[in-house]
Amino acid sequence: MNTSAPSPASDARLAVQAALSGAAVVRAMYGTSLARVDKGAGDFATAADLAAEEAILDVLRRARPGDAVTGEESGRGGTEGAARRWLVDPLCGTLNYAVRTMLAGVNVALRMDGSTTAAATADPFNEEVFWTDGDGNGGSWLRDAEGTDHPLSPSAASRLVDVNLDPPYPNAPGFTAARLLATPGFAERFRPRVVSTTLAVAWVAAGRRAAYVTDGDLRDSVHFAAGIALCRAAGCVVTGLRGEPALSGPDGLVVAADAETHAVLLDLVREVRDQG
Repeated sequence: MNTSAPSPASDARLAVQAALSGAAVVRAMYGTSLARVDKGAGDFATAADLAAEEAILDVLRRARPGDAVTGEESGRGGTEGAARRWLVDPLCGTLNYAVRTMLAGVNVALRMDGSTTAAATADPFNEEVFWTDGDGNGGSWLRDAEGTDHPLSPSAASRLVDVNLDPPYPNAPGFTAARLLATPGFAERFRPRVVSTTLAVAWVAAGRRAAYVTDGDLRDSVHFAAGIALCRAAGCVVTGLRGEPALSGPDGLVVAADAETHAVLLDLVREVRDQG
């Protein structure tokens, strides 16, 4: 019997397969009348979230029955403290999706020994999947609708910065993303975008956004793990709002295509804090 551990490449292929399985469900159920499950504080899931997560878990359980899983809708499963844990966000952008706006992502990531060793973010409507086989150590690619892989290449040329304006705001009143947009320095240098899905984090890795900024505690976040891994593997600069290592505390995220853009955004964040 073969008892060797799965390779990063085979884990990455599985992440892509799982994300595409979830994306197929999201695409098929788009525009239908969907039951909602209230999650409190204005948050909810739809029947598509639940069905997509089940499709993803099905793929993962068949291929890696011994791995632990954390799903956005189903919670934690498997052995607590397991060395291998999959993080699954079956439909990031639920509110967009529920009001028939085609801005959503499907996120699948594998955390192993503190690192994300495989990750995929699928765009259900453009039939693209962004993927990597290593958190800062492997490569990162875009697989198009024809199944061809293209290396991800970050670029700040667009000057577009996606900002998450959704609560909670753990760093308020010292910092809120809305105040960042109001600083003269931001308007002089960048143009804001708000798509309300972590698909935009993958877009930084792909050169479609110059940067992404959010507040919040993102440690072991099913929403952000895949996108952060993609950006690190592509060579983006990834930190918290104070420049500290990302995912080390409740201090949000700044992902930038290059060091210059990252430094400017950290200065602007500091300016907002100083004024607060």
